[in-house]
Amino acid sequence: MKRPLEVITAASLAATVVLAGCGTDGDTGDGGDRLTATGPITIWYSNNEQEVAWGEQVVEAWNAEHPDEQVSAEEIPAGKSSEEVIGAAIAAGNAPCLVYNTAPAAVADFQKQGGLVNLSSFPDGASYIEARTGDAAEQFSSPDGYFQMPWKSNPVALFYNKDVFAAAGLDPENPPISTYEDLLEASRTIVESGSADYAIYPSPSSDFYETWFDFYPFFAAETGGTQLIEDDAAAFTSPEGLAVAELWRTMYSENLAGQEPYTGDAFTDGVSAMALAGPWAVPTFDGKVSWGTAPIPTSDGTAPEETATFDDAKNVGMYTACKNQKTAWEFLKFTTSEEQDGELLEGTGQMPLRTDLATTFADFFTDNPQYSAWSTGRTVAVPNTLNSTEIWQTFRDAWTSSVIFGETDIETSFSTAADTVTSLTTD
Repeated sequence: MKRPLEVITAASLAATVVLAGCGTDGDTGDGGDRLTATGPITIWYSNNEQEVAWGEQVVEAWNAEHPDEQVSAEEIPAGKSSEEVIGAAIAAGNAPCLVYNTAPAAVADFQKQGGLVNLSSFPDGASYIEARTGDAAEQFSSPDGYFQMPWKSNPVALFYNKDVFAAAGLDPENPPISTYEDLLEASRTIVESGSADYAIYPSPSSDFYETWFDFYPFFAAETGGTQLIEDDAAAFTSPEGLAVAELWRTMYSENLAGQEPYTGDAFTDGVSAMALAGPWAVPTFDGKVSWGTAPIPTSDGTAPEETATFDDAKNVGMYTACKNQKTAWEFLKFTTSEEQDGELLEGTGQMPLRTDLATTFADFFTDNPQYSAWSTGRTVAVPNTLNSTEIWQTFRDAWTSSVIFGETDIETSFSTAADTVTSLTTD
């Protein structure tokens, strides 16, 4: 199951490096006089229906109060991916002021190409970001400031089919899947009972981003919030990383997880009893599956409020082609205000990256209890590093061979991949 937003492909993100090669290497994007200039700006937002509706209303609200600082908005132009389109715009020098679909994995490369404004250059830049986002903001910072506004997340949870669990004799309201042992036993029970062909069916594709929907949420949970890279070195060869790999190797070796490509949606089709997805999947599952959610399992079982997971975030970048950056900054703050974060939550079900989410929008979570799983908890972002695609692809190749298909030894494959990943972080 793919998230219904554009994803990065290895070829497209690599292409941004070539397309934007005319940028200044290491440019901090401070912008000079542009930082204080005001006037009309242009923005791009994602092309999914819910975000288009949110974008249209927020622009209308701003424009009604700012006749001299009008915002023109459009969906991000079509292309192989958002990242390739943005890279081409950086190269051409005609990127919009703001893109509300900037992938954190692409930020370091865009920054190196001189395409992004350092938001910390604004007097209240860093303080605004840190006050809104809290401790989680650090994951999105660069050594010399913030080159992205942490905006929204889709924390990955474990969805399960209540009807399938009940048919297998498992408690559908309190499913026994909080530990690895529990998960394996429940998975075996489901498959042996015939209530579903597989316990779970994450995509076995070798595409690098699929790691965000099998290994990475489990790694984040097992480690209590560790990223793939820590202190410029690969972190996944730790005992926790190897434990996650061994769990999934067992799932695949016992045919509890599918190894072959599936063209439909295994969860909504009833082929699998569980799925890993974020709140964006709720509209897809509603009316098709009697579903519940559970925190990502850990080896010993972790309290839900303490369980970390992958955030699947999309952020906002301000691009150096923008002439009126002061207006862009004020508009960016307007669109990430409490009021507009509430509009985003109501309209899309995606979680604004702010510290007080559960209390600020308590009414939403009361009225929409199906989203309560994402109102608390800890999220882990992708590392803010250069060569992100190559790093994730290196790991995915090791995962595919050793975990999904069992063709190579896990420790050996992970160790070899870790050496390559660590070298890529310092290139």
